[in-house]
Amino acid sequence: MAFIKTFPWVKILFFVRLSVSLPQMSSNTVNKCNINYPLSVRHKYYQSGDFILTGIISQFYMFSYEITFEQHPFDELMNDYLMLPQSYQNIVALVFAVKEINDNLQLLSNITLGFHIYNSYFSASWTYHASMQLVSARGKCIPNFKCDTQYNPVAVIGGPSSDVGVDMAANLCIYKIPQLTYGSTAEINDVTEAVFFHHMFPNEDHQYRGILQLLLFFSWTWIGVICSQDDETGERFVNSILPLFTANGICFDFIVRFPNLSFSNGITEMKNKMNEAKKVIIESTANVLVLHGDVKNIIMMTTLLYMFEMNIPVKLSGQVWIMVAQMDFSSVGHQSRWKANFIDGSLSFAVHSQELLGFQKFLQMRNPVIDTEDGFIRDIWQYAFKCILPDSDIGDQDMELCTGNEKQETLSEPLFDPNVSGNSYSIYNAVYALAHALDDMHSSHVKHRPMVGGGNWKLLNHHPWQVHQYLRSVSFNNNVNEEVYFDQNGEIEAGFDIINWIVFPNQSFLKVKIGRIDPQAAPDKVFNICEHSIVWSKSFNQAVPLSTCNDHCHLGYRKTKKEGEHFCCYDCLPCPEGKISNEKDMGDCFQCPEGQYPNINKDSCIPKRISFLSYEEPLGTSLAILALSFSSITALVLWVFIQHKDTPIVKANNQDLTYTLLISLLLCFLCPLFFIGKPQMVMCLLRQTMFGVIFSVAVSSVLAKTIIVFLAFMATKPGSRMRKWVGNRLAFSIVLSCTLNQATMCSVWLATSPPFPESDMNSMPEEIIVECNEGSVTMFYSDLGFMGVLAFASFTIAFLARKLPDSFNEAKFITFSMLVFCSVWLSFIPTYLSTKGKYMVAVEIFSILTSSAGLLGCIFSPKCYIIILRPELNNKDMLVRRK
Repeated sequence: MAFIKTFPWVKILFFVRLSVSLPQMSSNTVNKCNINYPLSVRHKYYQSGDFILTGIISQFYMFSYEITFEQHPFDELMNDYLMLPQSYQNIVALVFAVKEINDNLQLLSNITLGFHIYNSYFSASWTYHASMQLVSARGKCIPNFKCDTQYNPVAVIGGPSSDVGVDMAANLCIYKIPQLTYGSTAEINDVTEAVFFHHMFPNEDHQYRGILQLLLFFSWTWIGVICSQDDETGERFVNSILPLFTANGICFDFIVRFPNLSFSNGITEMKNKMNEAKKVIIESTANVLVLHGDVKNIIMMTTLLYMFEMNIPVKLSGQVWIMVAQMDFSSVGHQSRWKANFIDGSLSFAVHSQELLGFQKFLQMRNPVIDTEDGFIRDIWQYAFKCILPDSDIGDQDMELCTGNEKQETLSEPLFDPNVSGNSYSIYNAVYALAHALDDMHSSHVKHRPMVGGGNWKLLNHHPWQVHQYLRSVSFNNNVNEEVYFDQNGEIEAGFDIINWIVFPNQSFLKVKIGRIDPQAAPDKVFNICEHSIVWSKSFNQAVPLSTCNDHCHLGYRKTKKEGEHFCCYDCLPCPEGKISNEKDMGDCFQCPEGQYPNINKDSCIPKRISFLSYEEPLGTSLAILALSFSSITALVLWVFIQHKDTPIVKANNQDLTYTLLISLLLCFLCPLFFIGKPQMVMCLLRQTMFGVIFSVAVSSVLAKTIIVFLAFMATKPGSRMRKWVGNRLAFSIVLSCTLNQATMCSVWLATSPPFPESDMNSMPEEIIVECNEGSVTMFYSDLGFMGVLAFASFTIAFLARKLPDSFNEAKFITFSMLVFCSVWLSFIPTYLSTKGKYMVAVEIFSILTSSAGLLGCIFSPKCYIIILRPELNNKDMLVRRK
């Protein structure tokens, strides 16, 4: 048995029935061994030709029992089989392609193609049996014994299951026969075997990426995977998609492996394992299931549903099944006996195909009476029309005889798929690829070795291995104008169609193409899908199904991982202040662009408002009116003093200083008008410096008045030297020196770091503050500090002179005015620093107006009271009277 395992083709030798007569041993006895053909192959199809193309195609599924070597191999191998009517299309595709080629005078002229098609029954034993017959004489099963040159196969087309290709390669690669497989094939590690392999099934990586793009297109990030167990292709599928899907944000709720059924007597065990898998699927929260397998897996699944009357849970009917191209529910012949609603609305991949002109008519014309060499159509015909052919070996003689005139239109279900399947299209292209390779080889032979005397091409001089180099480099356009060629690994360059499955109440199917994977297209055109053409399961009410571990994080929220869960499972947290998320399931929130801020829902950005203190808003209007009002009052006071300039009270308080102080206060009240409005360059340059200089004139005038009052009292004492300092010269010297000092500081400020307008984007969350940048903060506070020094000096001197014996002594009023002035500006600093934007400007305007009003009110209101309301007090007697 170890020898058989090492060399699988030896197993076929057990098919040979050895009738050995062993008489009693004697020296005169001669042993005789009669070798007969072991098995009568029931399903085959032969057509002669100059070149024979062999097909090993699975048309029926054979239920086999484990071989015990206790009875004849014929009895162990010939078991019940399951009819797959839809797969007959694959056989007809080969026949149809051969017919077209033989009718084509431009391709293989004067050379005919023939074929010999065997049924592999999805069985390794029958695949070995068919492959051994290829290297035997026709009608015999004796490998390496050739007596019929017309039967030498030039290539073999096999499929659809993955193990058919591997089983073929075990024998045929020894003879260097090119092999074209139209199904997915397990990886062949032997380089000497792989070199003779040509894959009509596209590279599976394209299919895997197509499934990924399909999941991402519908945002299905939470899926379940079902694949076959003890199967190299299943393991390869899982090992390929796990890193690929995970890297693109797809999580797996479960990966279930259903067992392969090697022998029919293990079906009960398989049923138990499928029940376990069904339980996992039902308990899953994933609404999308990716199903990987081949036709054999589908056959066993549907067989279990039929034999054990297993019910499909309602939950499975509310899930989207994504099936790979290797699977084909339509191939199963007894779908009407089990409920197939669970695949309603499902999506599947299929090898890209096109409708072939004349193929459907050719398929519909198949008839067992006309096509007598076709060993496949007989059983299909009897199965479909419930009759028996005259020469049939079916034991039930109560059935009606088939006439051959039965019409397929009378059947309740279509006998054959009305559309060209991906497998049939692959077989069709495989036959044409071989024909073009033979034509190239013929042309090369004629070019290098001209035929003598116009003789035919010497077929005996060519071997199957010579076709290989031409087959690998073949490139042509088929009859539907699609290019067919192989890559350097012998894989056809093709894509996949995306199919939507629609199940009707009578359990019939409709397959609708709704998309395509085209690897040869531009990167942005590789994946194409028509979402509006998809018919979802009725449980989804034609809405796109959702399959996520949890609900999506809405706009304005971000994802945060759940500890101990898959990375697709997460909680949703609101975006922090100042950030937004404008898409679902964002991993993190982000800042709005400069000049914008988040809306209340934090899902979009709103342009910030331009903010500055303007005349149009109530605050700006109020401050402007207030400034103009105080300016008017100051002008009125000045007019009053000018009108009464000859009165004692005006003369007694240094008339010139009084006028200077009033004029400077008038200008101070007008300074806030430079602070209101959109900041401009000229405005920014002038407003602080002009205010500083004018206010310095006002405060220095107050300081000069205070000093003059103090010196005037001191000069009245006998022998005092202070008399020479009393006069206008000292007063104007004080005002001028203080003003020049402040003007010098402002000039340095403007020369070194002048103020300028700027837009502050960040201080206020919803506003762009247009303001004047003071340039140098040091110079700004130096300007204010110098005025503070003058005010403090005035306050100190006035405080000391407050009790001087003079009825018109201004020291008391100056003391109180400086107290107000200092209080205002001391409060200004913290308030100014704690506000932003236009309110900062408003604070400064308010401080200017308040401090100026304090000076005006405290110093001049008593005088105006006397001048206007008590003129009798405005005389020289009151001036010299003492308390």
